[in-house]
Amino acid sequence: MSGPSFLDRFRKGLERTRDILNADVMDLARGQRPLEPKDLDAVEEALIAADLGMPAVQEAMDVLRRRSGQIWTEGPEAMRAVLKEEIRKSLAAAPEARSFATRPWVVFVVGVNGVGKTTTIAKLAQTWKAEGRTTLLCAADTFRAAAAEQLEIWARRTGSPFHRGAEGADPSAVLTDGLRAARSRGYDAVLVDTAGRLHTKGNLMNELAKMARVAGREVPGAPHETLLVLDATVGSNGLVQGREFARAAGVTGLVLAKLDGTAKGGVAVAVVRELGVPIRYVGVGEALGDLLPFDAEAFAEGLLG
Repeated sequence: MSGPSFLDRFRKGLERTRDILNADVMDLARGQRPLEPKDLDAVEEALIAADLGMPAVQEAMDVLRRRSGQIWTEGPEAMRAVLKEEIRKSLAAAPEARSFATRPWVVFVVGVNGVGKTTTIAKLAQTWKAEGRTTLLCAADTFRAAAAEQLEIWARRTGSPFHRGAEGADPSAVLTDGLRAARSRGYDAVLVDTAGRLHTKGNLMNELAKMARVAGREVPGAPHETLLVLDATVGSNGLVQGREFARAAGVTGLVLAKLDGTAKGGVAVAVVRELGVPIRYVGVGEALGDLLPFDAEAFAEGLLG
C-alpha cells in the first residue's frame, strides 16, 4: 500500500491551523445564506488567529474587498480561492540553492536553542542519504552541554559520519577539522550544528561570521547555504530572534520546524514577509522522514483546502 501523498502530508501538518480557518471560512462555504460584509470581519479574525501577520492579513483583506462583488456573486468558494492565491503568492520562493555543485556541500544550521536544530540536521541527513549522498554531521556547538552527544546519537540513527571536538573548544577549529575530514574522505555534504547562544560574553553573531570565513577558506564558496530553523509553535514571537540571525548570519533559507504542533501555521507567511528569505523545508512530524521540501502551492492548499 502506498503511503500518504506529498499534499496529504502537508494537510496533516497544517491540520490544527486549518481547523481555525475552517471555523470561519469553511463554515461560510457550508452555509445556505448569501455572504454579507460582516463575514469578511470573521475571516480577518481567523487569519489573524492563524498568525499570518498583520501586513499579510491586510493585503489579503484588501484583495477580498476589491473583489467583493465577485465573491458575493460566486459564493464562499470564490473567497477561499482568492485567499489561497494570495497565500501562494506571498510564499513563492526562489529556487533552492542546494545543488551539491561543490563537494563537500557545506550547510550551516543556525537558530536559538530549543527550536529543533539538531533534529532538523538529522532529518536533512536522512533525506540526503535517501538520495544516495553521504553527509558528515559536524558538532560545532561546543558551548551547550551535551550538544555534541545529542548530535552523535542522531548520526548513529541516520548512519551518518560524525565529527566533534572537545567541549568548550573553538567552534571554528572544530569546523576546520570537520571540513578537512569531509574533503579527504570524499563526502558529499557537511551539516554544521551551531550554537544558539554563547556561555561567555562573546558575540554569537561574530562567532558565526568567523566560522563562515573559516569555511570559505577550506571549501570554495562555503557555506553554500545557511538555514535558520524557526519553531512554528511560538508563532510570530520567534520573529525577533529570526530577524537578528537573518541580518547577521547571512541566512539563505528557512526551516519551519514543528508545524504539526501548532495552530499558528500561518506564521510561514509572516516570516517570509518579515525576513525576506524563502522557506526551504517544513517539519510536519517527529519521524526522520517528516521534513518536507517547501512547496507554496501545497502549503496554501493544506491551509485552506
